[in-house]
Amino acid sequence: MLENDVRSVRVRLGWSQEELASRSGVSRAGISAIETGRLVPSTAAALALASAMGTTVESLFRLPGSQPSPGEPAWAWPPPFTPWRYWRAEVAGRASLYPVEDSPIGLVPHDGTAGPSGCEPGPRSDPARTLVLACCDPAVGLLAAELARQEDVRLIVLPRSSGAALELLERGLVHAAGIHLARDDRPEGNAAAILARSAAGSTTAQHRWQLLRIAGWDEGIALAPGLALGSIRDVLAARLRWVVREPGSGARQCLDELLESPRRPRTPRSWPVAFDHRGVAGAIKGRGADAGICLRLAGEEAGLHFLSVRHEAYDLCLADDPRDAPLLRALIRVVRSEPYRRLLADLPGYDTARTGELQPVGS
Repeated sequence: MLENDVRSVRVRLGWSQEELASRSGVSRAGISAIETGRLVPSTAAALALASAMGTTVESLFRLPGSQPSPGEPAWAWPPPFTPWRYWRAEVAGRASLYPVEDSPIGLVPHDGTAGPSGCEPGPRSDPARTLVLACCDPAVGLLAAELARQEDVRLIVLPRSSGAALELLERGLVHAAGIHLARDDRPEGNAAAILARSAAGSTTAQHRWQLLRIAGWDEGIALAPGLALGSIRDVLAARLRWVVREPGSGARQCLDELLESPRRPRTPRSWPVAFDHRGVAGAIKGRGADAGICLRLAGEEAGLHFLSVRHEAYDLCLADDPRDAPLLRALIRVVRSEPYRRLLADLPGYDTARTGELQPVGS
């Protein structure tokens, strides 16, 4: 039976199994069976999957038990091309290489490059002082700056939706996952989402999960300039072009709940997809859409009219006990620090009344 990285690459791309099925022509059931090792793909299916995800068959599939040669890197997931730059970090006691990708905190110096002849380390690399976070917070740069200033910790931010971030955390590939999945009728929605994944048979039950509150924030509808729509009711009654977030994101959950109204159909497949809050606001500002769900911060930064839909809890989910993890202790100290809390409080739509609270999940 072949081993594969189909799931990890799919998660990195922010795709659901349904989206990968649509792009590759392989059935969703087939993708599920391949990811769990219950099915060896045909040559045609392997080629289709690799082509859809922009990588090679050799990067996706390997013989059982095959290990990197001495000195070769252990990739968190395969790089899309070679040569490629990488970051190096230690998570859950394992050192991994992360292909450099677009980050909301800008261009973070890489630790080396990987090519056909192997890896070439760069001038600096301190994986023990590198914290890896998957999240969609547009203000995460403030956290990165304070971690560097207060604790001499480098933050690597992987832009991911709430669902994709939790998947990476479950697989031991990030130190923390940013999530905002609370509904109006479920104020403890973040904890409920974690418990639901555990009940569904994910690896969540193997960890001592805790939620570190970053902020409460406003999520709502950003509207293109010139639209005379003053209420959510007006927006739902209008025929608008929406830009949407990918399934598994808090913003997509919010939009789907709004559009479940009898007045509107479910989300059309033809609507463009953005992969973070600023991407939603940018699509609207660039006239690629009339409306979209994002944070107040992203909407107001882009100069868009904003209608608040719900106030959400934004938490960082931690899989390990901070008492056993120096980087997590440093993270908590910074989140609770007065300079960081003051910076967050100045942002539109961010509420820091509970910032720094630590909540065990399931206790």
